Amino acid sequence: MIRRIAGNRAVQIVAVIVVLAAALVAWLAYSALKVKGDLESVRTDASKARTLMLDGDQAGASQAAAAAADSAQAASDRSHGIIWSAVAAIPGIGSPLESVQQMSDAVEALSADVLLPAADLAGVLNPDRLRTGNTVNLKLLREAQPDLSKVAARSTEVAGEVAAIDPSWLGVVADARTQLAEQVDAAESTLGATDIAAKLIPPMLGSSGPRNYFLAFQTPSEARGTGGLVGGFGLLNATGGRVTVPELGANSEFRDPATPKINLGPEYDSVYSYYKPYTDFRNGNLSAHFPDAAKIWLANWRAQTGQQLDGAIALDPIALKYVLEVVGAVTLPGGEKITADNVVPITLSTSYQRFADDNEARKAYLQSISEAVVKKLITSGGSTRGLLEALGRGVHERRIMVYSTTPAEQEILETTKLGHQISDTDAPYLQVAIGNASGSKLDYYLRREIDYTSGDCSGDTRESTITVTLTNTLDQTGLTDYVAGGLGTELAVQKGTNLANVEFLATKGAVLKEMTLGDAGAFYVEQTLHGRPYYSTRVGVAPGQSTTITLKIDEPTSAAGEAVVPVQPLVDDPTVTVDVPACGSRK
Repeated sequence: MIRRIAGNRAVQIVAVIVVLAAALVAWLAYSALKVKGDLESVRTDASKARTLMLDGDQAGASQAAAAAADSAQAASDRSHGIIWSAVAAIPGIGSPLESVQQMSDAVEALSADVLLPAADLAGVLNPDRLRTGNTVNLKLLREAQPDLSKVAARSTEVAGEVAAIDPSWLGVVADARTQLAEQVDAAESTLGATDIAAKLIPPMLGSSGPRNYFLAFQTPSEARGTGGLVGGFGLLNATGGRVTVPELGANSEFRDPATPKINLGPEYDSVYSYYKPYTDFRNGNLSAHFPDAAKIWLANWRAQTGQQLDGAIALDPIALKYVLEVVGAVTLPGGEKITADNVVPITLSTSYQRFADDNEARKAYLQSISEAVVKKLITSGGSTRGLLEALGRGVHERRIMVYSTTPAEQEILETTKLGHQISDTDAPYLQVAIGNASGSKLDYYLRREIDYTSGDCSGDTRESTITVTLTNTLDQTGLTDYVAGGLGTELAVQKGTNLANVEFLATKGAVLKEMTLGDAGAFYVEQTLHGRPYYSTRVGVAPGQSTTITLKIDEPTSAAGEAVVPVQPLVDDPTVTVDVPACGSRK
């Protein structure tokens, strides 16, 4: 009898435990569902706040940010209760709940410390208040910059906190963490870029006195390290936020100095001196390091005119296309309309056929296009937000480059894609630069595929494979020698063959084991440039054909962090594949 009672009690205890466990699971499931809803609300309202902030809608941005803050607080309260915290502390099983706690902490910080104060700045940074025609309101930017800097710094901290969250073994939590990371990264990017703009724009646009910049129009139908041959140039003046372009000229109007007026050091000279970059305007931007080109242009301009400029800016027709998509078409003196749809083929291809027998007339025609587009850019009363997005796209694709002779400004520029420099990072690195080796205009037809693959981090070094495939898509006949011939080479090649110098900049400490061209060995040059390994080879790609260059290199696994692979801005949108495991923590 006693045993039966004891047995019944045991059953009852087990039943109670089962009921309690079921209730606990049900409560956790319900709480998790509510937290999920709260986090989704934060994501929606945060995205809305960011959009409204960019629109300059302070009231709307503040309202959306406040809604995000309320949802974030609710998520935090639910995920930090006694029961939730107890289960989260259980090793293994509780890790998803712990990750959710950390995410709720992050969204609470994002809402309270980033979105709300950023929304308060929306009115100050209203795009329509920032620009009137060709004048930027520098006072607004100067006043907002200290607060912007604080918010941007906090945004970076939150992004770091989210990156450190364990994605956990539970798929739905891992997905939520990924979505949160994307959102905080977007917020960090927006606020960081705005903070940098607020720091740079006032001084660089003449808040403390006039600034003058060399303005280069690059032509990627004839590739150079920074993008393309400089087909035209101008001077850009900025005074008190007002921007003008008082002078434009074709490259033939730039007088080359008889002797070099600058020296960029033995590494640079060892790689490029054969091409006389200091004294031949066509080759001043052979190096992929934009500051190299800028320094040459500025030195030679001073030698020609006696004027000391404050920096250099470069852009290409594809960047101009993005601008025309916002400001609309321009009309040339003869009545021809240049639009976002035709500016690239006209400037990089058809103008060479149209003016096949008159190169000077072609340059004058292209100069008139540049003049019309630049004038429309600096005087347009169109959407400032749209214009900023267009310029942002050009910067993201590294089609717009800026150099300043003021060290503090240049230091900031080199933290952005505007700097377009060869990075000094110790992380795994690959930069592939194409240089036209024959003076042709065939890079308009060039297409690139770049693959960078590395082994694991188990040893002191690992083998990496770099594969670059170049395809010459030319399928036309009757192109002039100026476009398809070999004007700048002593080599006899088939007309239409793209003759290119292909340059590789690799990870610091890397050692080249082998380079092949197709199935055969390649003749290559191995040197050092800007402190990292440099390899180059010359490749000819016949019309309609492809050529593959493959490098096998040993890289040190001490090169920690994510791989850095900047892309040269040419006409194509290359296929870039990177499979390089990150080794350890970046120093």
